[in-house]
Order: sequence, then structure tokens, then C-alpha cells
Amino acid sequence: MNNILKLTLVLFLICAIVAAVLGGVNELTADRIAQLQKEKTEAAYGAVLDSPEGYEDLQIKSYTQVANGQKIKIGKISKAANGKGYVVETTFSGAQGNISMVVGVNNSGKCTGISIIKHSETSGLGANAANTAEVGVNFRAQFKGQDASIALSRDGGKIDALSGATITSRSVTNATLAAILAVQDLG
Repeated sequence: MNNILKLTLVLFLICAIVAAVLGGVNELTADRIAQLQKEKTEAAYGAVLDSPEGYEDLQIKSYTQVANGQKIKIGKISKAANGKGYVVETTFSGAQGNISMVVGVNNSGKCTGISIIKHSETSGLGANAANTAEVGVNFRAQFKGQDASIALSRDGGKIDALSGATITSRSVTNATLAAILAVQDLG
């Protein structure tokens, strides 16, 4: 009985020490991680809609937009200070988890570009959508100039799916459509 209590106490102390160390590391790195995420998002904004003057956040409440039956969360819409269009932050389900992406939409309702900020897609398949290699660059380039008629080629559209990643490709396409529709709803 004493042996069990001794082992329990030792295990408790080890867990408490590890928890304290992890909490300390989190406290030390939280600000830096938030800063890096902010920089990544700002870079994504610039990649989808160039506005050297910056962006003005429109005061919209986060909502869900349905595109081709898929629910896409519209988190934030920002207007380019130079008047060239909007950047829409979206979150949606991919094949392996949630994907966060920004979509540029010009004043004519056409996509100016997409940038995937965060994902958990399968490496070598769905993750190629965000890849900086040729396959990812070419996939994302297909979205430029697309309007509300956007669809995968297998669904009657012009967007070619990533090989082996149809779910991710369809989800990115639907999120782009949702962003275009969100901007159109602004009036």
C-alpha cells in the first residue's frame, strides 16, 4: 500500500513539474506566436489583393455562408484602402480538418487570389494546395479571375482538382465562392 502511495506521489510531482514547465514555455512564446501569425496573415492579404495603404476592417459579425452545400465560416471582411476590392477571411472543413484561407475579391466580384494560412491536410495530397512548389502555385493561380460561377472541372467548372485531393480542392473552391458571395452581399 505504501509503495502505491509513493508511486502516486512521484507521478503527481512529475506531472506537476511538466505542467509548470509547459505553462512557462507557453507564457514565454505566446506573444511571439501571435506576432508571427499576424505577419503571416498580413502577407496573405498582400498576396491576394495589393493595397500598400492597408485594409479597413468592415464591422461585420462572423457568419456562415453556404456554397454548393458546404458551410463556410466568413470570419472577417476587410476593404482595401486603395479601393481595389476586399479580402475575406474564411474557415472551412477540408479532408483532414479545418482550413483557414483569405480570398481577394475585386469590385467586379472576381477573385484576385487565394492564400491558405493554416491547414492540417495530408502531406503530398491536400497540403499541396498551400505548397510553395509549382503544384501549389499552379493550383492557386487557377482561382484568379474566377467569378460566382466558379466550380471544379468535374463539376462543370474550370478549376482542376489536385491529384488525389478532390475533397480539399472542392472545399477551397467552395470557400472561394463563399467569399465572392459574401462580397456581393455587401451590396
